[in-house]
Amino acid sequence: MKTLHSLAFYALVTPAIALGSGAVFAEQTDDKDAAMEEKSTQDDQKMSDQSGMKSESYMDSVPAGGIQASDLISAEIRTNDEEEVGSVTDLIIDKDGKVAAVVVGVGGFLGLAEKDVAIGWDDVTMSRATDDSEELDLRINMTRDDLNAAPSYEDMSE
Repeated sequence: MKTLHSLAFYALVTPAIALGSGAVFAEQTDDKDAAMEEKSTQDDQKMSDQSGMKSESYMDSVPAGGIQASDLISAEIRTNDEEEVGSVTDLIIDKDGKVAAVVVGVGGFLGLAEKDVAIGWDDVTMSRATDDSEELDLRINMTRDDLNAAPSYEDMSE
């Protein structure tokens, strides 16, 4: 009979201990989760403050005054004297995520003997075309001869 009482006691006490320790463990986990969430929120605020952007993950349109990379790629570049130079073949992005230069195919004929030249973004003047086509008008204050004499851009990632 004594064994039966011991078994009944253990049968009742064991679930109580298991449930109680689970609640303690869950409370500790909740505290850790809350601390991690607070740190994540602080990190998001720091990143938002540094970038000057909202901490939103998604955009529904291009920001005011902004453009898409696809608008720049293949856009024609002209000199200030209306001389066609070539078209943008690539963009060089700096470590801050800003366009540092545009790569333009210059010289040659029908792609033969053409070379790539990286033109600093600060040397490019961008505006929208005057007609209703929404096409970009990219201008540089250089001549075709200046670009032909410029060093070739070599893509090191290839």
